Amino acid sequence: MSLLLTVGFVGLAIMGLAVETMDRITFHERFVAHQDLLRTLMIYRSVAEDPPGERDQELQELDPPSSFSVRLANEPDKDMVRQEGWMEFQKLFFVPEGFRNSPLDDMAGPGGPHPGPFPLPFHSLRNDSPPAFFGGGSPDLCHDLPHSEPGGDFTGSAPHGPDAQCLGPSPEQHRLKDLLFPFPPTRVAWLPDHRKRYRGLAFLLPNDTRWLVIRYRLPAPNPFNSATFPLALGLMTVGSGLLIVWGVRRLLLPVRTLSAAAAAFAPDAASPPLSEQGPLEVAQAAAAFNAMASRIRRFISERTRILSAIGHDLRTPITRMKLRAEFIEDDEMREKFLHDINELMSLVEATLEFSKDSSASEPLTTLDLHALLQTVVDDVAESRPLDGDRIILADFNGTVMTKGRPMGLKRAFTNLINNAVNYGGNAMVIIHPPHNGRVTVTVEDDGPGLPEDDLERMFEAFVRGEESRNRETGGTGLGLAITRTIIRGQGGDVVLHNREPNGLQAVVTLVA
Repeated sequence: MSLLLTVGFVGLAIMGLAVETMDRITFHERFVAHQDLLRTLMIYRSVAEDPPGERDQELQELDPPSSFSVRLANEPDKDMVRQEGWMEFQKLFFVPEGFRNSPLDDMAGPGGPHPGPFPLPFHSLRNDSPPAFFGGGSPDLCHDLPHSEPGGDFTGSAPHGPDAQCLGPSPEQHRLKDLLFPFPPTRVAWLPDHRKRYRGLAFLLPNDTRWLVIRYRLPAPNPFNSATFPLALGLMTVGSGLLIVWGVRRLLLPVRTLSAAAAAFAPDAASPPLSEQGPLEVAQAAAAFNAMASRIRRFISERTRILSAIGHDLRTPITRMKLRAEFIEDDEMREKFLHDINELMSLVEATLEFSKDSSASEPLTTLDLHALLQTVVDDVAESRPLDGDRIILADFNGTVMTKGRPMGLKRAFTNLINNAVNYGGNAMVIIHPPHNGRVTVTVEDDGPGLPEDDLERMFEAFVRGEESRNRETGGTGLGLAITRTIIRGQGGDVVLHNREPNGLQAVVTLVA
């Protein structure tokens, strides 16, 4: 789930960065297109202001950018099929919002003409300095332009006054007209369509029959040439990454909390309930978990009471049967009868012990695990003098503290050590250093071990191992079940593993 959320957030961040980059590229294309269009007009101005006989020399003295091709020709290039008179061209040129199919649509880059006047002031191309670009401008329409007489000369006055749809030109537009109007071309031709990144304009020079043909190629946009774009992109990437990590961790925090609570759940009232605060979904999940835990505890409590009641009620008839068996005259029959009664009594006592361990009435305390195990080993060795030398607690430097119920843990480790001695011939108890809030204790023997399929089944009630594990004596099959109940009731666990080359290992994990 965390991987899916991370991939989704990263995808959204990449899409946002891609949109930002495309906007930057579009802006850069329009910026460069406007700059080159202004260079084109400046080249025309430089050539048109000279007398016709000196224009060839002026053209040779110009030093346009390497991407520009400037020449004088008797006619515009054949692919410049769109032509307009200067009057029509200037109307298209000076209306900031532009008209459909205007030359600015074809030359100012994608998205149509720039919504504003062209940047000013202009500088001569002879000093190799490009014109400055400021962007923006007045949105005022400007149809009240100076109009020419039929011969092509400008009168310097508008044919009509401004109306509701024709407002006066801005100061920037006045300066631009003052720059070009003294030497207006008779006609203007241009490329009709975008041809990859190529642009072109042709001007019919005033007082001349020749055309000034200017073609140029727009450079490929590269937003990383900007000093600020890589920095902005890097900051956006880092910021998006940090927000993604924080967001995913926040979204998965309730899931991790629920998982930790389920792993640490113990069937007793000592386990605190989950907090039901937070978003609706988190609160509902916590409430459902708390309800489930309550039902489990209630079920275990009812089962314990039933077992205790059955075991207690069976004691009276068993005791009565035992007394009556004493009146049997046949000695052999009496011994067999008493043996069966004693076996039945052992089962009842084991059942009562199992129910008593499940009740978990002993309070949790902080205890020294090494001292507790040393006490258990000494007690078992004392109760089994013939096996005392084969019951060993491995040396451990330091103190390991754990939370548990001392009497319950003593009973659990006593069962494990007795099983190791009974079925394996010896018992080696080893304390391992705490790790990740858990401490591990292993009880090992050198016996024949168990089949892999029986390792987990041994913890079921009234289940015993193979007879080869205990040919002479046997228990009720509740020892390991009681041990697991006790340890799991304290937030730990116990499992069995076979050792190499032989033997069995009981691994007990407790809360450190």
